[in-house]
Amino acid sequence: MVSEVYHIPVLLKETIDGLDIRPDGTYVDLTFGGGGHSREILARLGKGGHLYSFDQDLDALRNARPLEEQYGECFTFVRSNFRFLRNWMRYYGVEGIDGILADLGVSSHHLDAGERGFSFRYDAKLDMRMNQAGRLKASDVLKNYTEEQLADIFYLYGELKNSRRLASVIVKARAAGELETTGQLAEMLKPCLAYDREKKDLARVFQALRIEVNGEMAALRQMLAAATDLLSPGGRIAVLTYHSLEDRMVKNIIKSGNVEGKVETDLFGQSKAPLRAVNRNVITASPEEIQTNPRSRSAKLRIGEKWQR
Repeated sequence: MVSEVYHIPVLLKETIDGLDIRPDGTYVDLTFGGGGHSREILARLGKGGHLYSFDQDLDALRNARPLEEQYGECFTFVRSNFRFLRNWMRYYGVEGIDGILADLGVSSHHLDAGERGFSFRYDAKLDMRMNQAGRLKASDVLKNYTEEQLADIFYLYGELKNSRRLASVIVKARAAGELETTGQLAEMLKPCLAYDREKKDLARVFQALRIEVNGEMAALRQMLAAATDLLSPGGRIAVLTYHSLEDRMVKNIIKSGNVEGKVETDLFGQSKAPLRAVNRNVITASPEEIQTNPRSRSAKLRIGEKWQR
C-alpha cells in the first residue's frame, strides 16, 4: 500500500528553477516517485509543453494516475528504469529535450516501507529491489556472491574500509543459515562496527547492497550519456545526488561530457564538452530544509546546460 506521504521532494524550488522551464518545452523527470517534482514542472507548462516521467516502481505508477487525469495529453508516465531513456524517447518520437531532472538514490517511501527491506530500522526480508519484478534480491547477493565479491561491493559502493572483515562475517553466517532478514544482517555486523559510527556504517552496507541489486551505477552511466545527447541546445539537466560515487559521475559528465572526467579539446585547445555548469558551486539544502526533511542533509544538486554552439 502506498503511504499517504510517499516522498518529500528535496531542493524542490532550486531544482525546478534550475531547469528554467519554458511553457512549451519538452521535459523529463527520470525519478517520478511521489510526483513532487513532476507536479511542479506540469504547473509551469502551457500549451505545447509536455512532461515524460519515469519510474520502475509499481507504487509510483499508482501515484501517477491523478496527474494523468489532471493533465491529460501534457503528461506521459513511463514505467521503466531511466537507463532506457534513449529507447523510450525514440519510441515517442522525441528528438530533443529542453530539461531533464533526476533525484537519485532511495526515496523516503522505500525507507519507510519496511517490507521492502531497504532499511535496518525494520526487520524484513532482504529484498531491496526498486523494481518489484526484478530477479536479483539482496538475499541473493549475500548468499551467492563470493567473499571477494562482497568485499568489493562494500568497498566500492559503501566506501567501507573494513569491507573484507564484513564480507568474512557474512560468509561465515550464511554457512550457518543465519542470513534471512535485515535484522539478522544488522545484528551480525554490529561487532565489526565502531559504536560511534554504527548506524552510519550500517547505512553504507545497505546502500552498497541496494546499488548492486538495482545495478544503479551502470544505469546512471547509461542515463547520463543518453541525457547529454538528447538535450537540445540550451537545454538543462538537474541531478540530485546523495553519495560521492553518484556525485563524481554527474560532476564529470557536466565538466567533460563523460563520467570518467576526460576532457577532450579541439585543434585550438578548446574543450569539446557538450555541457557547461550552470551553478559554479554545488547547491545544498538550507538548515531549515534539513530540519523538516532529513533526507536533504546529504543532497547535492548540480545543473548543466547544453552549449549553443
